[in-house]
Amino acid sequence: MPKFLVDNKKIEAKKGTTLLQACLDNDIYIPNLCFIESMDDPSASCRMCFVEIEGKEKPVTSCTVLVGEDMVVKTDTLAVRQLQQTALRFLLSVHHVDCKNCQANKKCELQRMAKFLEVGLKPKHLERYLKETEIDHDHPFLDYYPNRCVLCGKCVHICRKQHGQSGLTFAKRGFDTVISSYGEKDVSSLPCEKCVYCVEICPVGALILKESKEEFQK
Repeated sequence: MPKFLVDNKKIEAKKGTTLLQACLDNDIYIPNLCFIESMDDPSASCRMCFVEIEGKEKPVTSCTVLVGEDMVVKTDTLAVRQLQQTALRFLLSVHHVDCKNCQANKKCELQRMAKFLEVGLKPKHLERYLKETEIDHDHPFLDYYPNRCVLCGKCVHICRKQHGQSGLTFAKRGFDTVISSYGEKDVSSLPCEKCVYCVEICPVGALILKESKEEFQK
């Protein structure tokens, strides 16, 4: 197995393992939102998991790099932290921070990253851009909160992996991009009423089972 250094700590990992997974497996936290270990082609869409690797001119996303022998990695340089803090502030600018009314409270990945990176959840002088729709009720079994969603794509991926097809997809473009369902008729072949994979994998509580939402509010 390749042996390498991360923040002066010697670790090793199975060949073919991503650098991000190797670090997480060795209790080296790197902020991330969109990474799933089983994903063959990580999208690196969240732009949070940057590290510096000796020999590379610029920081790289650790979810798209495989471990290598004698690799020298730094996860906490000034350049890395600035990139991560900027990406987090961007996410917060389009995020409705209402932790006390969110089911993900105290287990939310945004909360964890904000604490780790020392960025307030409501940074001063941060202009917010929220979508008009607060809750999308179109799915027969799920409620979707567009202004909580970080568009990590985990729900789309896990649904496809578990069922061979996905009842969820990205819709629209740019700032208006959301997660959308195909409609009740098209998801009728999926066990959405009993399946909770997409809800459990969401890092920010953007997908909620309708019945569990009612229990949370009691």
